[in-house]
Amino acid sequence: MNTPSTASASAAGTTGRPWKVAVTGDYAKADGSTIYGDIGLDQFAQHGIEWSLVSADGSPLRGEELEGYDALVLLGSLALGEEQLEGVTTLKHVARFGAGYDQVDLAACDARGITVTNAPTGLRVPMAHTALTFLFALAHNLLPKDRLVREAQWERKAEYRGPGLATATVGMIGLGGIGQETVRQLRALDLEVVAWNRSPRPEFCEEVGIQQLELDEVLERSDYLILTVSATAETRHLIGERELGLMKDSAALINIARGSVVDEQALITALGNGTIAGAGLDVFEVEPLPADSPFIGMENVVLAPHSLCWTKDFTDNTSAEMRGEVIAIATGQQPRNVVNSRRPAAGESA
Repeated sequence: MNTPSTASASAAGTTGRPWKVAVTGDYAKADGSTIYGDIGLDQFAQHGIEWSLVSADGSPLRGEELEGYDALVLLGSLALGEEQLEGVTTLKHVARFGAGYDQVDLAACDARGITVTNAPTGLRVPMAHTALTFLFALAHNLLPKDRLVREAQWERKAEYRGPGLATATVGMIGLGGIGQETVRQLRALDLEVVAWNRSPRPEFCEEVGIQQLELDEVLERSDYLILTVSATAETRHLIGERELGLMKDSAALINIARGSVVDEQALITALGNGTIAGAGLDVFEVEPLPADSPFIGMENVVLAPHSLCWTKDFTDNTSAEMRGEVIAIATGQQPRNVVNSRRPAAGESA
């Protein structure tokens, strides 16, 4: 994977003082351990970079605690916008751990000259494998069959013959980095794939041998529908009652994007009345999923706590990419994964 150079340049050398990085405490502890495992925060010291926790109890970020820091590493889902940036004059960089950055107000960062980066490439394969995990679990009715064994009901196994995959059409909604990697994995399994994306991807579609279609046609043709689109105002409830009604009653929906992409109440209704047959969900509109959510009692739904891609490979690769972006900006190099309009000039670090 590609990461910015982490050669001998020192942040202390370019600024005359250590570069100070705040790390959100929602997913980290003061000793550097995190919910993801070891993300290598101790390696910052090799480049003249100091780090410490903010919002150590997971409380919302506040401007007064961010002031004095040059960079902020967002590990979890804490919001960063106008309210959190009020009074902050020192912050130059926000580094998101992972691909998603929907909790960051990019316009507010642009207005303050703050560069925002993400770390998207290290999780593409683990996320594609996440989609495949749901796909196979749904195709083979893994969840109810697991329960039959645990409850000593082997005699009922004939009731749960899975729909299978051999003749299935898989619909992809979103052909960004994760979507494209997922398509490659699906095509390696010789599965038929159709796709929708907000903009044309003719070269990629030709390369992998798939069709890019209008959204409604993808919905109508898919036996399994995989969502990988970014969470934006335009994609909020992209899949709602109308869209679910276009799907086959034997089809299943897999959401590894963001909970906001699906109208959850419409999905609950569709699963309950047989409009569609099943779902695999790693993301939800409200997280953690409320204990009284109807999803929990549904046998035709496979659930995961927004972490199915969390593997050692995911942690190692995403950590290296995140650190590379922090080190690049701290040492006056060009970051690779800028997601807003603020791009530091070559050699700029302060």
